[in-house]
Amino acid sequence: MRYARTNTLLLRTPEGIVFSLPLAGPVSRFLAWGVDAGCIVAATSLLHEVLGLLGNINAGIAGATYIVAYFVFSIGYGIACEWYWRGQTVGKRVLKLRVMDEQALRLGFGQVVVRNLLRFVDLLPGLYLVGGIACVLSRRSQRLGDLAANTIVVRQLETAQPNLEQVLGGKFNSLLEYRHLAARLRQRTSPQAGAVALEALVRRDELEPQARLQLFDGLAQHFRSLVEFPLEATEQLSGEQYVRNVVEILYRRADRSA
Repeated sequence: MRYARTNTLLLRTPEGIVFSLPLAGPVSRFLAWGVDAGCIVAATSLLHEVLGLLGNINAGIAGATYIVAYFVFSIGYGIACEWYWRGQTVGKRVLKLRVMDEQALRLGFGQVVVRNLLRFVDLLPGLYLVGGIACVLSRRSQRLGDLAANTIVVRQLETAQPNLEQVLGGKFNSLLEYRHLAARLRQRTSPQAGAVALEALVRRDELEPQARLQLFDGLAQHFRSLVEFPLEATEQLSGEQYVRNVVEILYRRADRSA
């Protein structure tokens, strides 16, 4: 892995495939935080109104409950959103940003917790001054929470969707017979891994035969490690066929409702 001066992180897979991740800068991250802060303020304002009713009975208990709830919600909002949306909050979705592991691996729950717990340090002394300075000085635009959790924030660029019918060829997909495992595969596959598999299928005819075989065998091995399908569904599949079936599961869910 190497860092480019154009705020782009270049990653090389074991199969020799290089793909780039455009890093999010301090400005876009600050704007995303602004949206998230607005969501938190709106929710806590509603909470304050609800607790106002309790304040009529016991103002001390209502005040203490509000302080604790505000702290829990401020931390829990980022943790819940980034875990459920795989690295995104409302603000990051609006600004098209995503948190991910700095090695482009699946984001772990521990990483989500660490980066959000350290958010209060990055906020000091106000308006993300510490975090902003860290982003500017860091080679990968990381705030202190990212450095501690080994995470980065990337920008998601809009790409043209290829014709899936041409890519997939309309062939039978044995993996779809096991819908619960297919759903688990969608949940466990990172957006980056899915994008690499789709790109490999789109450009497969540009590869030399040996390189093509090694690439798809490597990708298939990765997806097999995420979810184990029954042997009868996979034993006759080549690496390329396996990856094609995985891509159909990831990108054509709407057409495969039960």
